[in-house]
Amino acid sequence: MFSGEKWNDVVKYTMKMKFFGLENLALIPGCIGSAAIQNIGAYGLELKNICEYVDIISLKTSKIIRIKNYLCRFAYRDSIFKHKYQEGYAVISVGIKILKKWKPIFFKSLIKNINITKVTPYEIYNNICKIRRRKLPNPDKIGNAGSFFKNPIITQKNAKKILSIYINIPYYPQNNGNIKISAAWLIQKYNFKNIKIGNASIYKKNKLILVNQKKSHGWEILKLAKIIQKSIFKKFKIWLEPEIDFIHSLGKIDLLKKNN
Repeated sequence: MFSGEKWNDVVKYTMKMKFFGLENLALIPGCIGSAAIQNIGAYGLELKNICEYVDIISLKTSKIIRIKNYLCRFAYRDSIFKHKYQEGYAVISVGIKILKKWKPIFFKSLIKNINITKVTPYEIYNNICKIRRRKLPNPDKIGNAGSFFKNPIITQKNAKKILSIYINIPYYPQNNGNIKISAAWLIQKYNFKNIKIGNASIYKKNKLILVNQKKSHGWEILKLAKIIQKSIFKKFKIWLEPEIDFIHSLGKIDLLKKNN
């Protein structure tokens, strides 16, 4: 698939053609190419689970290179395309592999609404679309960059401490033994009381999203993000890392690091 194709258009196309397996990634904005770079994921599925390969082109030599899945270094919202192939290369296509025999991927909020013994891909797709439309602001009406912070991944030792204090915090064990916890829950628990910097604020329906209510400046978004980071660290001793990239006139720059 060409990198410029809109991701959700591809999901809708596969549903129409009865090629099932992408429905958990419904309504994620962006294109195929950026999906590979970011290793998009939602509701139990990540791009790395369905990606066969990524084709990139050298902007210097025009040579096309095919990177197999196992060489893409896919990780949580990360890939080799954010590092080794960040500069001087462009993603031109992505190979997607869908299994012939469909197997549903369930998640907590979905199980409440459907009969899991008779579930169809269309039910999962429609339910995810409803959930995302309810939780996420419409970019045509409210400026936003989607989820601003990553869900932090912490060690079992640190997780044990925080889980003993906050027993209701959502968490997800990782294959390497670490624990991923909900950044949205941390921000919700801190209770920022409708904090606002200029026209930048936290979206009421989803605390992971920072919104531009009118004509907010970039520095207002950054200032708000820094306040959130420092407040969460002070209360929970957990540093939230941004999920989004910061693009300067000269290219990508690192902002909101712990020591900044």
